[in-house]
Amino acid sequence: MLLLLIIGIFFGFFVQTISGFAGALVALPFLLLVMPLAEAVCYISIFYSIASPIYFYKEWKNMDKELLKKLAITSFFGVLIGSIVLLFGEPNILKKALGIFILLFVINNLINKNNKRFGAKVQFILGLFGGFFSGVFSTGGPLYAVIIKSETATVQAFRATMFGILGIVSIMRISVLAFEGVLTRSELINSLYVLPFFILALVLGKMVYLKLNEEFLKKFILGLLFISGFMLIIKN
Repeated sequence: MLLLLIIGIFFGFFVQTISGFAGALVALPFLLLVMPLAEAVCYISIFYSIASPIYFYKEWKNMDKELLKKLAITSFFGVLIGSIVLLFGEPNILKKALGIFILLFVINNLINKNNKRFGAKVQFILGLFGGFFSGVFSTGGPLYAVIIKSETATVQAFRATMFGILGIVSIMRISVLAFEGVLTRSELINSLYVLPFFILALVLGKMVYLKLNEEFLKKFILGLLFISGFMLIIKN
């Protein structure tokens, strides 16, 4: 269990540091081999919460603060609802619907190079669902990526704002999980063993990110969105 936890967290946050999202989507398949969904969500939430202050300190100047504020408000209610649903089961039909939406977004993005910005109502709805899916599956990142990609002009702003909202949502989520009694002492202790590999993932991910150009990163982000959407549709 500990070995797969290390592998999942390492690769998840390595990709997360490069792209700004998809950490949970990479880590979850490894974690779900040896633990139930609720426990996997707890581990991912712990490491997102550890990473959040680091990301905020390093990327604050590049974040879209106004968009971040809007998403944080709507996500709060989504996380509350999603965390409650997490205790009662896994609504796979919703996960598949999310996957279809993400695939349609990627296809539209490839066909139409001039991204259309979302209105305030659409941002509110997507932010609410982003929080909901973060609370249930810890996979709200792709939905936030859809919103933020349409609202930011550069990869730097996209990546930094993604770090910001995922950090805020993780702190919300881990607080709710602790309150509901899902987060246990053993998970906190096991996380200490994983911590050195998690730090290594952040360092290596940052090194790789600095060597990549913006055009490649844009394609990399779209590729990750496509894979994540596909995996959400086919994986139970």
